[in-house]
Amino acid sequence: MKNKIINYFKAETVLCISAILAVISMFFVSPSGDYLSYIDFRTLALLFCLMAVMAGFREIGVFSALANSLLERSKKLRTISFILIMLCFFTSMLITNDVALITFVPFAIEVLKKSQNDEYLIPIIVLQTIAANLGSMLTPMGNPQNLYLYSLSGMSLWDFIVLVFPYTAISFVLLIIFNFTVKSKKVEYNTKEITLPIKQTIFYIILFSICVMSVINVLEYKLCFAIVTLILLIFNRKAVTKVDYSLLMTFIFFFIFIGNMGNIDWFKNMLITLVDGKEVVVSVISSQIMSNVPAAVLLSGFTADYKNLIIGVNIGGLGTLIASMASLISYKFYATYSPDSKGKYIAKFTLWNIIFLVILLTIYFIT
Repeated sequence: MKNKIINYFKAETVLCISAILAVISMFFVSPSGDYLSYIDFRTLALLFCLMAVMAGFREIGVFSALANSLLERSKKLRTISFILIMLCFFTSMLITNDVALITFVPFAIEVLKKSQNDEYLIPIIVLQTIAANLGSMLTPMGNPQNLYLYSLSGMSLWDFIVLVFPYTAISFVLLIIFNFTVKSKKVEYNTKEITLPIKQTIFYIILFSICVMSVINVLEYKLCFAIVTLILLIFNRKAVTKVDYSLLMTFIFFFIFIGNMGNIDWFKNMLITLVDGKEVVVSVISSQIMSNVPAAVLLSGFTADYKNLIIGVNIGGLGTLIASMASLISYKFYATYSPDSKGKYIAKFTLWNIIFLVILLTIYFIT
């Protein structure tokens, strides 16, 4: 029993910490109906819908088919590496950073294993992870913290993109430069032909369009949630089971914790003083400890400068392995494939992430 609890805590560390914090906060602010006002149901509903639809896309092989169509045209290792990295960079803008990594990291392992280029797994997977975390910052639906802060800020989609575009563009250039660490040698790799089911593909494109319309406030989120949930329960319940419910629960626990702490005067005044004018630095540091999603939720309750907070938590996804929870996905894939090289992976991951972090922070301070 004890081992099960320890293993669960290791697997769901952020969820457990958020639950503990929520419970502790209840000793300061007694549970009441006001707790419901703490929870941002729009963010939770849209996260649920997007994750469920992406699970459907992945199930029918859309992402693998896309990767195959690109890779079968490439015969150089550096070109293949570039494609694998940019698949994560650009698709994360629409399908979220974690979904991009879940989809394309295993594919990268398969490609490099079959082409006997295992020695390049670490640099390519590390760059895939950085690419997914930085590419996803360009759009509100790219990652959970963006979706939450975009909803909270009331910004237009155009204003959001303009805000983070310079950092995304610089990240793109840096990824190209780092890709030159991979040799440009000839690679033979035969991709398996994937035939997409046309009706199902159109079906999920329609559902995804409904989600996007809700994200940009064209469609009421409650209606989006009702339509997507009902249709998937009727036609593909499996997609609903693939949703990351631990992430949704983490949000709920942090909503409760932040709501309660916001009602404690001394804590509220202290955090406002700490964050005020230093949103980017504080959010970057906080992300290294608790990851950028809960950092965004926590700090949003104590500042109205959402623009700097958006920049901070997105850049803050770089750094430690837990700075972005999506980074753990790549690490788990690699650790499973090559458990004896976990130390090398973490060393390369940390070094390159710090380089990217320092460069992007420098750009922020000089502009």
